[in-house]
Amino acid sequence: MLTSEFPDVLNIVMIGHGFIGAVHSNAIHQVSRFFPTRFRLRPKLVCGRDQATLQAFAARWDWQETSSDWRSVIERDDIQVIDIAVPNHLHAPIAIAAANAGKIVWCEKPLAMTVAEAAQMADAARSVPNLVWFNYRRIPAVVMAKQLIEERRLGEIFHYRALYLNQSGIDPAKATSWRYRRGEAGSGASGDLLSHCLEMALYLNDEIAEICASSKTFVPNRDVDDAVMLMARFRNGSVGTFEATRFGVGYRNALSFQIHGSKGMLHFDLDDMNKLEFYDASAAPRLQGKKQIIVPGPDHPYAKNFWKPGHSIGFEHTFIATLGDFLLSLQDGTRFQSNFDDAVKVQKLLHAISCSSENRCWESLK
Repeated sequence: MLTSEFPDVLNIVMIGHGFIGAVHSNAIHQVSRFFPTRFRLRPKLVCGRDQATLQAFAARWDWQETSSDWRSVIERDDIQVIDIAVPNHLHAPIAIAAANAGKIVWCEKPLAMTVAEAAQMADAARSVPNLVWFNYRRIPAVVMAKQLIEERRLGEIFHYRALYLNQSGIDPAKATSWRYRRGEAGSGASGDLLSHCLEMALYLNDEIAEICASSKTFVPNRDVDDAVMLMARFRNGSVGTFEATRFGVGYRNALSFQIHGSKGMLHFDLDDMNKLEFYDASAAPRLQGKKQIIVPGPDHPYAKNFWKPGHSIGFEHTFIATLGDFLLSLQDGTRFQSNFDDAVKVQKLLHAISCSSENRCWESLK
């Protein structure tokens, strides 16, 4: 669709009002302060089933209207954007209906419950601007890692390692939430946590050709995975290992990656998200050593959008940057990533991981 088809003020319907709904709401309010575009976002209506918490949420985050039925509002002429922040099993019906109504569609990850659902969503959204909230690829240090790789500062890539450690599985209060039920989530730690690692690997390194995975459910009678580990072969010849768990006791939300190449190494840890560790193997031997780069700094990614060099940014800025880049793409008429097609690739990997774990074999991705 052409940029001219959209008004300067984009009215948003957000479906869902939990934790991630608050994160999205904050980004909607903040984005124009950091990313000036011709578009202004208006939080028009928030939709949810629990009226007591819905009204309180709307008041706190300045949503103008509320509704308990997303179907009744999705085709309204005064709405341009549908933001999907609900359990995974609702992503497909909402996204497809929104795309068929000609709306801009934003959707949380993982995109769908199955590869077939994800493909249907991508097909439906082919003619409308769309976004998947893989926010971690917008961390300035991660974007700088991408730049260094593209500049061949690492040379030929040999190894890619990724971890996502979380201890939410030991919390009894969370054990009954939708994220722990296959019928609503589709998967456990793999879709919830590992999907971020997979998307980031596709962004930083290359497509994955083959995987061999093993998953574990620690709690009896639970029907989703609590932990998953896998080996991967990338199309560029590098090899990788991935691990994600909800039983990583001692870590609440720890994501990291390490990349080794013929000319250097990169290491990133979300716990210290304003730093990127770089080892330059091409330097003189007496000067070789790990170097910590504060990001964003002068001439670094997003240095002009957020605070002056030396002033840290946080988790919320990753969503603001995601939305800011989307609006810039919408304004320029360019293709935004990560979009639904990108998320289908992640969905195929999740499916291959499930098959590999069940069949105890290597799975090829074609």
